[in-house]
Amino acid sequence: MHINYEFKARCNHIELIEAKLKTLNPVFIGMDNQVDTYFNITNGRLKLREGTIENSLIHYFRQNSTGIKQSDVTLYQHQPDKNLKDILAKALGVKTIVAKERKIYFIDNVKFHFDRVKELGSFVEVEAIDKDGSIGIEKLKEQCQYYIQLFAITEDQFIAESYSDLLAKKSSTA
Repeated sequence: MHINYEFKARCNHIELIEAKLKTLNPVFIGMDNQVDTYFNITNGRLKLREGTIENSLIHYFRQNSTGIKQSDVTLYQHQPDKNLKDILAKALGVKTIVAKERKIYFIDNVKFHFDRVKELGSFVEVEAIDKDGSIGIEKLKEQCQYYIQLFAITEDQFIAESYSDLLAKKSSTA
């Protein structure tokens, strides 16, 4: 398990934020077309990510709160395999499916996502990651705060929920 401190914000000007990030010479990982399948569980969240770059089974705990928040993540990276999804769907049931285009960048331990989520719009997500406890919570929070200021993210842009929660809300009001 590793600890992330992260934030997610709705962005109507995602290209401007990406341009600000590029001035810091981040490492561009690539454009990933991802499908996240969320499963019904009672403890935390469980999703299977299928992408052109990232393929992982991810279990995490995170409070639905705006701003910077902690996420406790257990990640299993795997080769794409239809059988894994079938087993999880049969055993747990599918809660929702999130489709997105994601540009991925890194600066040191900080991961940046520029997302275009089907049915939801554009978002920026920043994850300050401590895989082994060597960075510390305070440094992770400082890193997130720095990027909130750099990107000029305002309080009303923060998203508390996961994309799966936002899609569930949208479908229940439709």
